[in-house]
Amino acid sequence: MDTITLDRIKLAHPKVRESLLQEYQEINNKLPANVRLRFAYVFRTPEEQHKLFIQRPKVTKADQWQSIHNYGLAFDIVLLYDKDNNGTFELASWEQNKYWMQVVAYFKSKGWEWGGDWKSFKDAPHFQKTFGLKWQQMKMKLDNQEFKIENGIKYINL
Repeated sequence: MDTITLDRIKLAHPKVRESLLQEYQEINNKLPANVRLRFAYVFRTPEEQHKLFIQRPKVTKADQWQSIHNYGLAFDIVLLYDKDNNGTFELASWEQNKYWMQVVAYFKSKGWEWGGDWKSFKDAPHFQKTFGLKWQQMKMKLDNQEFKIENGIKYINL
C-alpha cells in the first residue's frame, strides 16, 4: 500500500475513516500489480484551500470552508504506475483510462459522489460524502461549536 495515502486517510473525518481505509485497500487489490492508487488530498486546511482557490489557471471554485476537503469528507485521486515492474511507482497520471474508471466505478458503488459527474466545473479526481449537507451547513456546524477535535482538526458532528 501507499504509505502517503495511509497517512492521509488518518486525517479523514472519523465517520468515514475506517471504511475509507478498507475501501482503499480493496480497490488497490483489484488493480494490476504495476498500478497503485494514491490519494493526492484528503483533509485540506482552509489556508491550503484558499491558496488553491486563488491559483491560476483555476483549479477549484471552492474557497476556504467551501470545500468538502476542509471537513475531511473528500479525497482526490491520482494513479501511480511502476514502469519497470520493479516495485517503484514513479509515474503519476490523471489520465481517465480504464484503471481510472475502475477506481471511479468502485468508489461510486460505495456511495461516494464523483466530481466527474458534476454538470459544471467537472473535477475528475474528486470524491466526497456530504451526508446530505451542503458546505454552508457544515460551516454553520463549526460556527455553532458542533464539532469534536481530533488530530488537531475540528471534525463536525454528523
